[in-house]
Amino acid sequence: MQLAMIGLGRMGGNMVKRLVQGGHEAIVYDSRADAVKAHSAKGVHAAKDLADVARLLTPPRVVWVMVPAGAPVESTIEQLVPHLTRGDIVIDGGNSNFHDSLRRAAALKVQGIEFVDVGTSGGVWGLTLGYCLMIGASPAAFQHCEPIFRTLAPPEGFARVGPPGAGHYVKMVHNGIEYGMLQAYAEGYDILHASKDFKLQLGEIAKLWNHGSVVRSWLNELAERAFARDDQLAAIRGYVEDSGEGRWTVAEAIRLDVPAPVITLSLLARLRSRQEESFGAKVIAALRNEFGGHAVRTK
Repeated sequence: MQLAMIGLGRMGGNMVKRLVQGGHEAIVYDSRADAVKAHSAKGVHAAKDLADVARLLTPPRVVWVMVPAGAPVESTIEQLVPHLTRGDIVIDGGNSNFHDSLRRAAALKVQGIEFVDVGTSGGVWGLTLGYCLMIGASPAAFQHCEPIFRTLAPPEGFARVGPPGAGHYVKMVHNGIEYGMLQAYAEGYDILHASKDFKLQLGEIAKLWNHGSVVRSWLNELAERAFARDDQLAAIRGYVEDSGEGRWTVAEAIRLDVPAPVITLSLLARLRSRQEESFGAKVIAALRNEFGGHAVRTK
């Protein structure tokens, strides 16, 4: 079927390739002309601007927005909607806050435009392995877009999880869980790396764990790949960003009175990773020295 993809970054660009390989016709647009040019191929048509996106699509239009959450999504939808008509469908496949998705769905519904939020997981591997799609949509919009979802996802890898807003809600919690899993692996490998009794090869251990152990997973397979390149990860700085979903998951857990200590502490560990030196740790060292005469290390 025909659809437009707005945003041709690491995710959007690969999704276009997978869709075209699956026989779909793609209209593409990105604010970067070089990104659009890189996707000129059979089955791909470049749009000059958002108005051209709508012009090139046959109603009912399906427009997939794959730009960073927040202001970029907001401005893209605001500029796109005047060129759409009743019955058209706007899909947000980024990591938007589900509160924003609920608001956008309600605003578009007034104009007769369907809003679909798709929590998309798979990263740069999605092109070859497929994307797990957590979809919030009306039954009618989901049914109309199902051929797109079937092409993008592996078998059993997509589902309508509820009405608009539900897709990004489920993806938010998915990413919160990811925070906790990543932190557990990080701490385990940190202990192995710090061992005073054994000089352990982390890549060999990761490979071992991926064969039959209860901690085997795709994430640990990626750890095996990373250690194969550099067993000590010497070239990587221990600075960990977050894109918001962990914070939102923790906030939702607090709102619902659901204890989520693992996810919460994994988020706080990311914040700690960004400090060159922790002032809080300095305070603890100073206080230990004051009340117990414990030695402090100086620069």
